[in-house]
Amino acid sequence: MAAPGSAIKHTFSSLVKQKPPKTSPTKSRGTMAVSMKEVDPVFQAAGQKDGLEIWRIEKLQVVPVPKESHGKFFTGDSYVILKTTALKNGSFRHDIHYWLGKNTSQDEAGTAAIKTVELDAALGGRAVQYREVQGNETEKFLSYFKPCIIPEEGGVASGFRHTEVNEREHQTRLFVCRGKHTVHVKEVPFARSSLNHDDIFILDTKSKIFQFNGSNSSIQERAKALEVVQYLKDTNHDGKCEVAAVEDGKLMADADAGEFWALFGGFAPLPRKPFSELNGKDSASTSKLLCVNKGQTAPIDSEILTRELLDSTKCYLLDCGSEIYAWMGRETTLEERKRAGSAAEELLREGNRSRSHIIRLMEGFETVIFRSKFDKWPKKADAVVSDESRGKVAALLKRQGFNFKSPAKAAPVKQEPQPQIDCTGNLQVWRVNGSEKTFLSFSEQCKFYSGDCYIFQYTYPGENGDECLIGTWFGKKSVQEERSAATSLADKMIESLKFQAVLVRVYEGKEPIEFFPIFQNLVIYKGGTSTGYKKFISEKGIEDDTYSESGVALFRVQGSGPENMQAIQVDTAASSLNSSYCYILHDGDTVFTWIGNLSSSMDQELAERQLDVIKPNLQSRLLKEGSEYDQFWKLLGVKSEYSSQKIVRDQESDPHLFACTFSKGVLKVREIFNFTQDDLMTEDIFILDCRSCVFVWVGQRVDTKIRAQALNIGEKFLELDILMENVSRETPLYVITEGSEPQYFTRFFTWDFAKSAMHGNSFERRLSIVKDGVKPRADPKRRPTTSAHTGRSSVPDKSQRSRSMSFSPDRVRVRGRSPAFNALAANFENPNARNLSTPPPVVRKQLPKSVSPDSSKPPPRTASIAAISASLERPKATLIPKSIKANPEANKPQTEASKPKPETNAKEINPTNDNPAATPTVQEDVKESQAEGEEGLLVYPYDRLRTSSTNPATDIDVTRRETYLSSTEFRERFGMTKEAFAKLPKWKQNRLKIALQLF
Repeated sequence: MAAPGSAIKHTFSSLVKQKPPKTSPTKSRGTMAVSMKEVDPVFQAAGQKDGLEIWRIEKLQVVPVPKESHGKFFTGDSYVILKTTALKNGSFRHDIHYWLGKNTSQDEAGTAAIKTVELDAALGGRAVQYREVQGNETEKFLSYFKPCIIPEEGGVASGFRHTEVNEREHQTRLFVCRGKHTVHVKEVPFARSSLNHDDIFILDTKSKIFQFNGSNSSIQERAKALEVVQYLKDTNHDGKCEVAAVEDGKLMADADAGEFWALFGGFAPLPRKPFSELNGKDSASTSKLLCVNKGQTAPIDSEILTRELLDSTKCYLLDCGSEIYAWMGRETTLEERKRAGSAAEELLREGNRSRSHIIRLMEGFETVIFRSKFDKWPKKADAVVSDESRGKVAALLKRQGFNFKSPAKAAPVKQEPQPQIDCTGNLQVWRVNGSEKTFLSFSEQCKFYSGDCYIFQYTYPGENGDECLIGTWFGKKSVQEERSAATSLADKMIESLKFQAVLVRVYEGKEPIEFFPIFQNLVIYKGGTSTGYKKFISEKGIEDDTYSESGVALFRVQGSGPENMQAIQVDTAASSLNSSYCYILHDGDTVFTWIGNLSSSMDQELAERQLDVIKPNLQSRLLKEGSEYDQFWKLLGVKSEYSSQKIVRDQESDPHLFACTFSKGVLKVREIFNFTQDDLMTEDIFILDCRSCVFVWVGQRVDTKIRAQALNIGEKFLELDILMENVSRETPLYVITEGSEPQYFTRFFTWDFAKSAMHGNSFERRLSIVKDGVKPRADPKRRPTTSAHTGRSSVPDKSQRSRSMSFSPDRVRVRGRSPAFNALAANFENPNARNLSTPPPVVRKQLPKSVSPDSSKPPPRTASIAAISASLERPKATLIPKSIKANPEANKPQTEASKPKPETNAKEINPTNDNPAATPTVQEDVKESQAEGEEGLLVYPYDRLRTSSTNPATDIDVTRRETYLSSTEFRERFGMTKEAFAKLPKWKQNRLKIALQLF
């Protein structure tokens, strides 16, 4: 029997030699010059939804394969496989494969190749086409059928041979498995001579499955082979059979090994692996470009391959040895494309390269690997002709009487993903000064300068225990020395936490979506205050433009709500304005608020809130775009044109996972297609690229020297621009250690925390799963942290935590709330207590002159009062979070946090912590349920006073909403008494009011 792809004769010749219809359309630049009458009507509904579609060639006709039979292939058949992927931008990506069994007929193989071209035409010429030969499939193809495909002997009656499907009972079979990330499985004769030291073998007997691990095989290969064992166990044994691992070299010392060798007639030395198999795929030192003209190939003489060599009216072959690419110009006919495919097949036969792949590409839809073969391939433009071409197919087939559906599009995903981080955690911030870091107080931790570098540590409640994020933020004008110092200091903090924290590197203007909600209200000023920045501008003779309250400054206000808003100082010029935003302009005590015509009411509200941060206690003049004062333009220099388009951050694209090897400063990557959590091996480093940010995942068993290079590996990846997307070198980089995966990483997988908590290497973990299954974790893991309660404390009630930053009154954050008042809030939010959002009618009531602690004891509040008293009497040591007991270094950040601050926020905001007299005051307020405040004002519950209330209180002074709270609820919400609040500076009062929606 001739191999698949040999000279095609008989019936198939008619398919190749058929003449194109006389009515073929005229060629026009940018359109498909194909005859739609040549498209098989069976493809009329193909590629309109995400997933797999498979057809088998039966009697030279294309017949759909039912979904339940997907992944089942016969060695005597040929198949056409379409993989449709719905992309985040709402479009579809199509990959077509035609698979040729080792015993398929010549006619079936040729028909599959031709029908693949027709299917591509029906899809509008947008698909990439792959030739797959049994035993040498591409990794992308195998990823559709994880963990493997095991073709069965036999096939359907077709062409000039007929093979009966072998329906047999279970018999002992031997398989060889190869591949570290994707497994190629091949059945070999059940004989000792089939075994070797380099591969992994699976022996499937009636009652037991053995995995024999060659001594030269890697741990990762062994782990991947166990996925095949699991597949055989489930498929052939209904999940009920024993599994045994046999190590090469153990001989008869192990019971399972003895049983294994007995099946082969006893132990004997194994043969060496054939040299041809060790060599692997065919390869070529250089790439050769050939032009296809009427089925004949002619080489293109050029030392350097450039895009300009490819003509849209022609087809070309790029011979790279292990792959042959057939590039088809958009203005070529369907007949020319079929001939180009035949020419590629002929090229393989002439060179006796049965292991090489053929990949057919349409102009405008080239793969990254193909484009990388050319020098400076131009930036890929979005193709716009595909839907038009597919529409032509639909129209023509409808005229012929077929019910062809119109081109479909995937439902586009949300424009902006929501931050996947809890916003109720503890925040600490340091500014880098030279080679040291200086702790910032609560009032300063949300004020950044573009000339400085910062380190932040954010500890928050995660899905699987406490999580910690340590990051560096580099201002646009910051100096390299301080950037390096920030990186080094952050690395030491990560190391002190035993690598159980996530590290992120952030550049100004490229912040990830999780960054801003952590800071809630961030102001970024021009200039800098660090020693490195001051030294740099002094040495270079650069004018110091550091922000001054008394000078002229322009701020752009942006954000999505009170918990995510920023004021960014921009150049004081008219060109800095944008109709989609609001701006604050000040010249000393003269303040303007400029409202862009395209800004929203939320933008205007945020501008009002930011005024109380930038210029508290000053009245601003409101200017709408188009009605500005002359003084406004005078401050901005000269009136000029400005933008009206919203500033768009890098959009998240479809994720790509890459396995990495890093040696001697050289990074090599290999893409893992259709990835899952099981693809992450504890011995390796992986990179997850979603364009808007890049994650470097480090396995627990990665060498410590390589682990230390994780951030450098991520930077090398950005430098290489693997996906050729002109990615920025300043893209946010995360470094994540196995076992500390945050939700904003795990959301790209179907994640099982029980798997990530397992011990042992990849093979030992997988073997445990195959034998015993995955055992759920009994207790959530509490990750160690050195965080001090210097910033804000987490909300104790789990129901109040939100994994996104959408503003909700049920998840109000008060910065600096002590654990005592968290306990207060938790107890008064008890579901058994009265619902304060639906209070009884407000009644004026005279307060008694004195209240005895024992005079009245309302039952619903007794437990709450006891909890308050207990909380306030706790020793101060309870304010310190858990730290790593085994590592004395873990306490360093905590020590540094407390050094520069004689007055911590806990003392500022909680002056009653050390005052035992505070407790009776709380009791007095609770007992009397006072309806009138100290100033004779009516008392309203918080839910009626907040700005987003659905039942707002009327007849109140909206600038003093907080004064209408009872003393008890005021202390619950603000974490302090009204007297302490009144002593705070105005800007701090406003910040607290903003956080509570009382501003």
